[in-house]
Parts: sequence; structure tokens; C-alpha cells
Amino acid sequence: MTQYEAQALPLLDSSVLDRLRAELDDDEGVWSVFVQDFVAHLPARTEKLRMALTTADLGGARNAVLSLKTSSQMVGAENLAGLAFELEHSIRAAARDDDPEVALPRLAAAYLTRLRQSADQTAYLLERLLHQRRGGA
Repeated sequence: MTQYEAQALPLLDSSVLDRLRAELDDDEGVWSVFVQDFVAHLPARTEKLRMALTTADLGGARNAVLSLKTSSQMVGAENLAGLAFELEHSIRAAARDDDPEVALPRLAAAYLTRLRQSADQTAYLLERLLHQRRGGA
């Protein structure tokens, strides 16, 4: 997946959330807690990734980007998952071809702003969706 493909992905694929709700037997309470937990942990996930990249912690960067990608996929955060997927491949290439001490901080500069923007926008949309499900406007 290229940078342009990741940017073209929608912020949120509501069909993923619909499938999740169906798998939970339409239990709105469990579904809401799942989505709330994703939103609540998103800042910590992006911060963990930032810290690992900027300190050239290769193992930490791999774990953090995998956590962000997987959790994003589970709630339908397509754009965020796509960016994490792209970064994951860049981290692998850096580990194989470059000095991680140099490459990981460069990847931080290349990806973190876009990841944070996508995370913020996704969290906003999910919070709106939760508010609407609770009967708010």
C-alpha cells in the first residue's frame, strides 16, 4: 500500500462496526464499551509509537505499529489502519536495509503528523457515532 492509497481510504468503514455489533448479538452496551476503549487508548497507542520511533526502539516500534494497525482494523478505522500498515512495512524495510538509529526517527518525521491527524479525525467520528447511538443529536 502506498502513501496515496492509504490517504484515499475512508476514515471510518461503518460496515466493520455493523459486523462487530452483529457478532456481539446486537448488544449495544458491549459494542459501545469496545468503541469507547478504542478511542480512550488511541492517544496512548500513538504516543507509544512516537516514542519508539524517535528513540530508535525497533522492537517497540514494531509492537506499537502492530497494535495501532490491528485495533484500527477492528473498529473500521480504514485510513488509520492503512497508514499503520504502510509504516509497518517501512519499519521492516528499515530494519533490513538501513540503520534503525537513523531510519526510525526519519519515519517518525514522515508519518507521525498524518497518523495523529487520522487518529484525531477517527476518534471524533467514533465519538459522534457513540453519541448518536445513545440518542443524542
